[in-house]
Amino acid sequence: MNGTTDYDLIVIGAGPVGENVAGYASQRGARVAIIEAELVGGECSYWACMPSKALLRSGHALRAAQRLAGARDAITGGIDAAAVLARRTAFTDGWSDDGQVSWLESAGIDLIRGRGRITGRGRVAVGDRFYTAGAVAVATGSVPVLPAIPGLAAASPWGTREATSAEHVPPRLAIIGGGVAGTELAFAFASLGSQVTLLSRNPLLEREEPFVGELVAAALVTEGVTVDTAATPVRVDRAHEGSVTIELADGSTVVADELLVSTGRRPATDDLGLETVGLPPTGAIEVDDTMLAVGTDWLYAVGDVNGRALLTHQGKYQARAAGEAIAARAVGATVSDEKWGQHVASADHSAVPRVVFTDPEVAAVGLTEDGARREGIRYRTVEYDLGWVSGAKLHADGYAGRAKLVVDEDRRVIVGATFVGQDVAELVHSATIAIVGEVAIDRLWHAVPAYPTISEVWLRLLETYGRPAAQ
Repeated sequence: MNGTTDYDLIVIGAGPVGENVAGYASQRGARVAIIEAELVGGECSYWACMPSKALLRSGHALRAAQRLAGARDAITGGIDAAAVLARRTAFTDGWSDDGQVSWLESAGIDLIRGRGRITGRGRVAVGDRFYTAGAVAVATGSVPVLPAIPGLAAASPWGTREATSAEHVPPRLAIIGGGVAGTELAFAFASLGSQVTLLSRNPLLEREEPFVGELVAAALVTEGVTVDTAATPVRVDRAHEGSVTIELADGSTVVADELLVSTGRRPATDDLGLETVGLPPTGAIEVDDTMLAVGTDWLYAVGDVNGRALLTHQGKYQARAAGEAIAARAVGATVSDEKWGQHVASADHSAVPRVVFTDPEVAAVGLTEDGARREGIRYRTVEYDLGWVSGAKLHADGYAGRAKLVVDEDRRVIVGATFVGQDVAELVHSATIAIVGEVAIDRLWHAVPAYPTISEVWLRLLETYGRPAAQ
């Protein structure tokens, strides 16, 4: 390793992605420091993945019991909102990062508190102090985008941070945005007792297969949520007594006690100093598959900040590749940068798994049918009603859900899979393996699903697809 610098690697951002870059490089002998301006553990640990799923889980469990004869009769009360909020807080360790800091110490990684800013090649400033390294990895994540609606900013809306760390349940909650966070938090707060109105200009979860948003919207309505997928907010006002009024383009209004805005995120690269090394000062940092910033041989960008796949698990995958690549390059070792090599994040291009923890859950990986069409693939799709699967029928009375595969007909491999239904999140990994491994459809017939499980849908999908005619 290079002894002329303070460190072999400096990581800016100590969320799950930054921690993994630092950890993997450190395991290979690199001298590593990590810089964090807030809590070690980042957005996912304290204001996103973990607290939001904790808020959702109790409602999911109650509805699951209500779908079973015998169990539903034993339910004598509703959700204890205070207990759910307390459980949520426990998952964030009360917004203390002591445990995460201890892990850094045990791994031999130095923690530098403050906001890091690049000031030149391998040079990072934190306040009035400067640090040097052979490599710098930016893992600053992403920040919410606030739409330009008159009065919105002045109305002090909630973002996902305020929603997931809320200490009270508003009687009326309006949500602008029909994506992942908007739909998940609509379920969460409806189960906690809020009267929720969800406003979206487009179908819910529109990047997925069309039936996904339709099934989720229907379930939200069943839970008492008002869903408007043709809503265009044109003005927002907060009254002196605290209520918020959202005026829509059709002249109607929605009044709520709190307003949550969840309309997307953008890479957090503002004031990072990228212009000092010849890169655009804002926007996603373009990288190769080892996460090396294009046009540099020392700067890496990992996770949301590179704009490839804004998902925690995918960022951690990138981080594992980048950490290994940084350490290898530091000692002049061979970097395996061929497709599916040790030091690349090849799956970003074809096998990104994603789960929406609504009820029904949404689990998908790879391409949708529309995506396959846009990529010019000669494809075929097969669909199956999950409610017809024996394991699903046992799982819940009146089980409702759907499964879909997108198959590349030339290679006879799956390139996309989507599942919607109660507890389908665990189905997505088998589909991910099939796509990453490029397992031929004919070979998948030999992957026998256990009976009676929801996974039996794989057999039903294959039967629907059919075997090739005997030669």
